[in-house]
Amino acid sequence: MKDRIILHCDLNNFFASVSLLSNPTLYDMPVAVCGSVEQRHGIVLAKNEIAKKFGVKTAEAVWEAKQKCPSLVTLPPDYKKYNEYSLAAREIYNRYTDLVEPFGIDECWLDVTGSTLLFGSGEQIADRIRRDIKRELGITISVGVSFNKVFAKLGSDMKKPDAVTVISRENYKEKVWCLPVTDLLFVGKSTAGKLAQNGIFTVGDVTKCDDNMLTRLLGKNGAQLKQYALGEDNSPVTPPSENDTPKSIGRTITPPKDITTGDEVWKIYIGIAEEISEILHQKGLFAATIQVHTRDTALKTKEYSYTMPCPLNTSILIAREAMKLFRKSYNWQLPLRSVGFRVTNLKSDNVAFQQDLFGTDDQNHRQEIIEDSILNVRKKFGTDSLTRATIYEKKDKNN
Repeated sequence: MKDRIILHCDLNNFFASVSLLSNPTLYDMPVAVCGSVEQRHGIVLAKNEIAKKFGVKTAEAVWEAKQKCPSLVTLPPDYKKYNEYSLAAREIYNRYTDLVEPFGIDECWLDVTGSTLLFGSGEQIADRIRRDIKRELGITISVGVSFNKVFAKLGSDMKKPDAVTVISRENYKEKVWCLPVTDLLFVGKSTAGKLAQNGIFTVGDVTKCDDNMLTRLLGKNGAQLKQYALGEDNSPVTPPSENDTPKSIGRTITPPKDITTGDEVWKIYIGIAEEISEILHQKGLFAATIQVHTRDTALKTKEYSYTMPCPLNTSILIAREAMKLFRKSYNWQLPLRSVGFRVTNLKSDNVAFQQDLFGTDDQNHRQEIIEDSILNVRKKFGTDSLTRATIYEKKDKNN
């Protein structure tokens, strides 16, 4: 069977590049887009190539970045503009194929297998897109060209900015197997650490591993990792659909002051749970697993997860389960800088669930009736027409 031709398009230093379009006098200076220090979101969100040469890194604190680069210019994020440019880039991609799969705001996969008769080879299409983006949007892009999604992404990372890199059947062993294993898709610090303990450091090392050993180390992800390394990823480029089921729903909040009590956590959880519940109802979904996120004042981040006996879509019940997990997991050695949670393992409301034997289903059903009534009132009279007392008290104290 003929290989597919997959592109991975990565807009270079996206936030910083778009922000500099409105600040052209800063082009020759080290620039970083940063969250608000006053609102305690003072981390580097993106940086330009000049700042990168000083060692400025994404996600580090602004004060750390300025220690490395005292002349660093910081700009606030403009998410509305970033979204506009992201959509404009996708319109350019759509000229060459309708098979476009977003991977974040600044990255997309394209399947151009059926476009070569019109636009030339994969490399030629990639170069045309690179020129279009530069000419029409004023920013640059790196494009990887390969026969699968994993290697296409590796290609876009190899040469930046403003470049095209081809990883083919003929050269992938030479180009890919010498790379650190952390360059492979979805290999984070934890996975890399487990592999390193067993003498696995490069992508090529993974290809030589016994399947059983990888499964023992990484579970089912071990076999998938080896497939990636061998170039056997067959996942299709899948354009998004309005009916797509989200993989998770939730968020994290950093309040103006450190969090020191469980009551403060509960008030935040209630607000998040209401947002989650509304989306679940809109999508006809129930959540089976909760993941709690904490970040303490030493900036140490931890996550804890729990799969519930019965999937839920009611805000108060979701908040209670999240709080139960939080109380079980966090010991308050330090105050918290931010907290949040998300729900995953989402299931359709037409899937049969195991009923419990101890009567809590009746209680949950009553809560669901109340929740439906609240959502109907808000839908008719507006989001603020009904507010839980806990959240109202929180808002009132902040005003």
